[in-house]
Amino acid sequence: MSIVPKLWYRGPLRAATLGVAVVALVQAVAASAPADAPQGRGARRGGVVYRIPVHGVIELGLAPFIERSLREAAETGARAAVLDIETPGGRIDAAQHIVNALKDADVPVYAFVNRRAFSAGAMIALATRGIYMRPGSVMGAATPVSGQGEKAPEKIVSAMRSEMRALAESRGLDPRVAEAMVDEDIEIPGLVEKGKLLTLTTEEAVRIRYATAVEDLDALLHAVGVAGAEVRTTEVNWAEGVVRFLTHPMVAPLLLSLGFLGLIIELKTPAFGLAGAAGLISLALFFGSHYIVGLAGWEELILLTIGLILLGIEIFVVPGFGIFGIAGILGILASMYLSLVSHLATGFDYSQAAGILSAAVIVVAVTAWALLRFLPRSGRLTKSGILLGEATTREAGYLATPVRPELEGARGVALTDLRPAGTAQFGEDRVDVVAEGAFIPAGSAIQVIRSEGYRHVVRPVG
Repeated sequence: MSIVPKLWYRGPLRAATLGVAVVALVQAVAASAPADAPQGRGARRGGVVYRIPVHGVIELGLAPFIERSLREAAETGARAAVLDIETPGGRIDAAQHIVNALKDADVPVYAFVNRRAFSAGAMIALATRGIYMRPGSVMGAATPVSGQGEKAPEKIVSAMRSEMRALAESRGLDPRVAEAMVDEDIEIPGLVEKGKLLTLTTEEAVRIRYATAVEDLDALLHAVGVAGAEVRTTEVNWAEGVVRFLTHPMVAPLLLSLGFLGLIIELKTPAFGLAGAAGLISLALFFGSHYIVGLAGWEELILLTIGLILLGIEIFVVPGFGIFGIAGILGILASMYLSLVSHLATGFDYSQAAGILSAAVIVVAVTAWALLRFLPRSGRLTKSGILLGEATTREAGYLATPVRPELEGARGVALTDLRPAGTAQFGEDRVDVVAEGAFIPAGSAIQVIRSEGYRHVVRPVG
């Protein structure tokens, strides 16, 4: 009995292609969204400057937005781009993606620390051509921490310290100041004592020539020589919003659950259908969105492909469920797990990824058990024709043979002995009949006295 109606007959390739196409479309729109603001008098007089907000927690979905904004600024011939930074920090891997985009930008990029640039925000600010701080702002405290708020292992701290030092050296700044933002063991006389992380105020940053004080964005534009330029503020477009939504910690497990559930139901059905299509599309959205934000790479996608191929062999080639199915599921699980952690993941990140994956597996197991156990008994689905019911009554519309009311009263010849059932000939038709009373030998003349659906009762003709 098929639980899911077979509404998809082109096979898994069509479903997977559709899912990948959806993600590709989202990525293409995110990459090519045009600027909304037309060029006005300010643009003709002093050119254009792009203001790119870096507000709130720095997460992976922010990187594609900044990349697109910088690319758009270069394509429109902007004279500069300004990162308006107000952040408590965030993910280091997301900051690294942003730093790479800043290094590859075709327009000069400046940082405007608009009150706070902590942790990953300080790294992003250091990657620009110049840091401009509003009075009363702060920057620093960049030591990496785990999701539990504890200091990350030395391996992660060392990587962050080296990255900050390299950024400072590339701009001709004192690298020890950048390192002291990451490592509390570094002491700088007159600035920070050993055992404390360095966080610079505007005045301190100006004194050590790490930043320039400006009152507002207009003062910054005047300082970098683009006074009078039209300021265009970029905003997250719908495609980037979709990517952020799909990579949200609450949505990603749902996509995993739907993907697994669809594949499990497909294992229980004789051909590829809607459940398998929904499963493949959910997995494509999960891996596509994580690939765009940089968590999933080619290794995870290759591992996922191998898992799906093994699972396809189990579904379409090998009967039952065996080694190919087990290996395929393990491959898919491994690719999902690796797509939830980055190369700078801490122990907490690994345990959190394991928790998310475990929760998805539990949801899938419980839902699949409930579907396979209770869904076939659904009277509503049976009445609607989606499921085949167990009853084969006349009232339900099930008949073994066509109704023959015209046979009532007809005369014929018994072809077999009727004991009491047998076969008789009525004209050119051979019909199964039942004798009303005693045994009727073959060759006897008979007449149908009652026709009850497929049951025809006969008696001998004297």
